[in-house]
Amino acid sequence: MSGELLKNWFIATRPWSFTMTLISVSVGSALAALDGRFSPALFALAAIGAVFMHAGTNLLNDYYDVKNGLDTESAATAQYRPHPIVHGLIPARQVMWASYGLFSTAALIGLYLTAVSGWMVLIIGMVGVAAGIGYTAPPMKYKYIALGEAAVFLMWGPLMVEGAYYVQMQTLSMKALLVSIPFGVLVALTIFANNIRDIDHDSSRSICTLAIRLGSRRGIHAYLLLMVLAYVSMFFITLSGVLTPWAFLVFLSLPLAASLLRQMKQGVPPDADARTAKLDTAFGVLLVAALIIQGLTG
Repeated sequence: MSGELLKNWFIATRPWSFTMTLISVSVGSALAALDGRFSPALFALAAIGAVFMHAGTNLLNDYYDVKNGLDTESAATAQYRPHPIVHGLIPARQVMWASYGLFSTAALIGLYLTAVSGWMVLIIGMVGVAAGIGYTAPPMKYKYIALGEAAVFLMWGPLMVEGAYYVQMQTLSMKALLVSIPFGVLVALTIFANNIRDIDHDSSRSICTLAIRLGSRRGIHAYLLLMVLAYVSMFFITLSGVLTPWAFLVFLSLPLAASLLRQMKQGVPPDADARTAKLDTAFGVLLVAALIIQGLTG
């Protein structure tokens, strides 16, 4: 395989999006470490499995978005990144089979973690695989019926954080569930921003997203409200003693959030999803850093 083709495959997986997955796994694992148990090997396996599942979802999403007529040369997604199929970089069927190969590899890792940590890993993994494949693939195709944001929240919030915690501790945690909510909301807002921007394009393809149902004005209001609620919930989670005051470090990302809120009120920028993803990353990295500092300082 040539260097250029390897580069095309790497870009096709959208590696810049993996920070969200690594943050979710790191948050769950760090919370487990605070509760007294952390295995670097289990953390690495959980992170690799989650990233492979994320990459498989990205590839399959591109495949079915093209097949269903959503991704074309005129689509915004094909304007800001190299699209493996639309731009003719990789044959469509190869993209599809590669995605299933990634899901299969993630499933094998999940089976090993199930044997090591317990049956709940299998349940969470099965939900993850179903959610990743069903995002745009039939028969569910729930991205096209206004359920994309809810599924992304659940996957990158409660399920992934709780799953990473369970791999380490072999039990679930109310603390992990609560801490997962603000970050899960912000990750879901990345998809929501994308869909608000693409209302006209998506409407012309006869699909229905949450943004289409709400309309542009109400969609922007919902986006702003959910971002504020993510920070408010983090404030009360910390104030209630679920986390130590180190968690207030996440509020260092507020200037970025405020700038994004002002921009969205003026009009949805073409890179609204990328800007939201930058906020997710800043918030998530600060949260992981706060948990690590909490562990080091006792």
